[in-house]
Amino acid sequence: MARRRLGFWRRFAAITVKPAIKVLTRRTWRGMENIPAEGGVIIVVNHISHADPLAVAHYVYDAGRWPSFLAKSSLFEAPVLGYLMKAWHQIPVRRGTTDAVKALEAARAGVRAGEAVIIYPEGTTTREPDLWPMRGKTGAARLWLDTRAPMIPVVMWGPQRIYDPRTKRFKLFPRATMTIVADPPLDLSAWADAQPTAQTLGEITDQIMLHLRDMVAEIRGGTPPPLWIPKRVPQRSEEQTA
Repeated sequence: MARRRLGFWRRFAAITVKPAIKVLTRRTWRGMENIPAEGGVIIVVNHISHADPLAVAHYVYDAGRWPSFLAKSSLFEAPVLGYLMKAWHQIPVRRGTTDAVKALEAARAGVRAGEAVIIYPEGTTTREPDLWPMRGKTGAARLWLDTRAPMIPVVMWGPQRIYDPRTKRFKLFPRATMTIVADPPLDLSAWADAQPTAQTLGEITDQIMLHLRDMVAEIRGGTPPPLWIPKRVPQRSEEQTA
């Protein structure tokens, strides 16, 4: 990544946020070489805490790419943060509405322009009681079918020690270890010629989430459970993209 092309606000984020993360966390990172140095790429990540976007942003940035997240739209409506989110080139998503399609269009444009777009396929922090990955939504699958860009799976364990979504407790000390691992691009060649039908989107999404689940098992230990399905979740549709 050419640092001279970051612009003022991205550079500002790098020189202020990154040192703070280094002070507050320890890092066990592997697989950064699997993130392509250039060109459009889709990065799919498990979501265990409100603290994990900063951790994965740090990881992707140090891998040489600027991280562009699909992020919930409410962040863009905050007085100062909203301005910064736009300046940092993040992508707003209005979950559960047809506006999610617009977010997917923005993500598609970003990938085609050579950006590193980060998606949480679950759409929100996992509701699985032990923080294993749960069933995903179909946005990442649709983005891949639209762009055929390499899809890099990234998993983490540790951000829940800063903020645990189950207890709503925030804790900075002692410093949490952030374990983050990237695998080589997912092999989705079985769907090379597939059309974006509901069945195809569901199959690709399950393949993504099962791979992320197995990666999580490698870094946290234990036997991974079947993909957890939240109660009252509606049937997948082509509008459930983010």
